Amino acid sequence: TKGDTYTKFLFYSTPKWRMAIGLIFVFPVILLYKLGLLSGAKTRPILTKVAFWKRSEAQVLKMAESFAEQYLPSVLRHVAMERIEWHKTRGDKIFVVSASLNPYLSLWCKEHNLGLICSKLESKNSVLTGNYLNGEDCAGNNKVVFINRCVDVSKFKSIFAYGDTEEDLPMLGMAHEKYYQWREAS
Repeated sequence: TKGDTYTKFLFYSTPKWRMAIGLIFVFPVILLYKLGLLSGAKTRPILTKVAFWKRSEAQVLKMAESFAEQYLPSVLRHVAMERIEWHKTRGDKIFVVSASLNPYLSLWCKEHNLGLICSKLESKNSVLTGNYLNGEDCAGNNKVVFINRCVDVSKFKSIFAYGDTEEDLPMLGMAHEKYYQWREAS
């Protein structure tokens, strides 16, 4: 995408009253993040907790459906979609690996016939806990951990990886061909 969809989804799917009250609690976290004193991997679980704690899973999934249909197409990178199609024509197995959330990513990936490895919201009795299912954010070194949990990478002769933030660098390190911010990386 052309930008961060995690934050957009939080704003899109969180009721305004919850956003206003939650901002009181998370303002220091956001400030530390903006000052570079707190990583995204530490910030996202806190924001996720505030946004999704005790929310109906069905309601959030309904918002995710709308978000995936209405917003995501407007921020997709044309070059990325071309690259996905190129990999499909080669018969490659393709995974989207993201620190963002499964409600909307799973819908989008299913629509495009892509695998998904990402941060997943935990649900108990159809109510979200606000926690991640794995207890961890799928970013940085955790991207490598999550990939290895889902895929036996030793079975592939060639691995391509694409990333656009520093959180993607460990994942790029796994690849034979890597692209950082759409330029070939070494």
